[in-house]
Amino acid sequence: MNLLKTLATISGMTMLSRVTGLLREFLIARAFGASAYTDAFFVAFRIPNLLRRLFAEGAFSQAFVPILAEYKNQKGDQPTRELVDHVATVLTWALLVTCIAGILAAPTVVYLIATGLKSNAQAFDASVVMTRIMFPYIGFMSLVALAGGVLNTWREFKIPALTPVLLNLSFIAASLFLAPLLKQPVYALAIAVFVGGVLQLAVQIPALLKIGMLPRISLNPLFGLRDAGVRRVLKQMVPATFAVSVAQISLMINTNIASRLANGSVSWLSYADRLMEFPTALLGVALGTILLPSLSKANSDGDKVEYSALLDWGLRLTFLLALPSAVGLATLAEPLTATLFHYGKFSARDVAMTGNALLAYGAGLIGLILVKILAPGFYAKQDIRTPVKIAVGVLIVTQLMNLLFVPWIAHAGLALSIGLGACVNALFLYFGLRRRNIYRPKAGWSQFMIRLAGALFLLAGVALWSAAQFDWMGLKAHPLMRIGALLLVISVCVATYFSALLAMGFRFADFKRIAL
Repeated sequence: MNLLKTLATISGMTMLSRVTGLLREFLIARAFGASAYTDAFFVAFRIPNLLRRLFAEGAFSQAFVPILAEYKNQKGDQPTRELVDHVATVLTWALLVTCIAGILAAPTVVYLIATGLKSNAQAFDASVVMTRIMFPYIGFMSLVALAGGVLNTWREFKIPALTPVLLNLSFIAASLFLAPLLKQPVYALAIAVFVGGVLQLAVQIPALLKIGMLPRISLNPLFGLRDAGVRRVLKQMVPATFAVSVAQISLMINTNIASRLANGSVSWLSYADRLMEFPTALLGVALGTILLPSLSKANSDGDKVEYSALLDWGLRLTFLLALPSAVGLATLAEPLTATLFHYGKFSARDVAMTGNALLAYGAGLIGLILVKILAPGFYAKQDIRTPVKIAVGVLIVTQLMNLLFVPWIAHAGLALSIGLGACVNALFLYFGLRRRNIYRPKAGWSQFMIRLAGALFLLAGVALWSAAQFDWMGLKAHPLMRIGALLLVISVCVATYFSALLAMGFRFADFKRIAL
């Protein structure tokens, strides 16, 4: 399998997801702006999203995929099918109980996540209602994570990468057609989440049938718990849950802090987060998706050279593509925010505040992406405890930075703390891999970074100069001209960066890699 080609395929599908995601955010911003009610929605959406990341895409995938790869590579088809059936049974019943408990306890959960909303009774009540509508989303997405883990292990990456588009389309349809029909229009967004979860789960079924791995759910959850493989997954999930929960606890604390700041702070961070997730998903998530199964196979084969080479390849690509993305977010924060969101109820102040958060995120973007590359280096070896220990320290560091930055730059301080905390996390993961002799950098890194630095300085200068040629706020009345101007600036920046790399001797064929 050509990893670079696979990465390009996944990134292309992720690009479609992010483009539709930006369209959804544009429609939400135009229709609802940044208000107490959008804060209420983003708080409500964060709760099932947090649990999804905690128990599904985070802890579950990290524990399940390496063990599934081991079964597939060493034990054959029948034991692997049984493992999937038993894991699916236990997961389904656990999710059913979790969703019922979450719906019943919604007021308490919303209060704990965002105590600041309590000062606005109507916004708080709306957040509770939306939390109850959306809570089943965790169930749908946890099963999607199971399906995605299976498909990725079989190196069927396309459907899992394309799946998020369905949620975005659900949001778009709800914003355009359902919201005007409701007495409280913002509830349409919560309904869109529920429908999007159903659609994302449904689209996995044909792909699983194609490879003969559609799970069979037993009515008796104890039947699945008797499987030794399931117990191994659950055992690995305990430290994995702690690892992911640390990041989510930090996010929850930040949401609580933001809810106590000026109205709109949660929304400004959410809009900036959507733009920041563009490069993290295109590169970090896509690379992590293809690296974990490949690393797991190399580990089960005992091939230490291949294991290290895969990490080296991932890190070089990350620096090659993530650093210019960070420069772009920092230098083009206002053009990006104004072009995408400055319509309808989204005011000039909202542009400035969202742009500040985006600039702060850009400072730590490289760390956010590197964590997604380095952490699988431990997960594939079924070592989840080391990232847990690192993450606990990072949580403390991040909150100490909040004490420093939030009084100074308000909501943007929260974004800066998250990014810089991720950089600290990446450094400790890197040194942990080096100390255990898991990763051994190949020759040529110094020359690679020097050339990269030259191209980045040139990129920053061109971005600042070209962006200054347009009045981004003044072009609000001419949206097509503003979109065209942004595309022109981005095109000039991309051409400048890659031309500089080529002039300094970079050859992209050098980044091709074949995984067996």
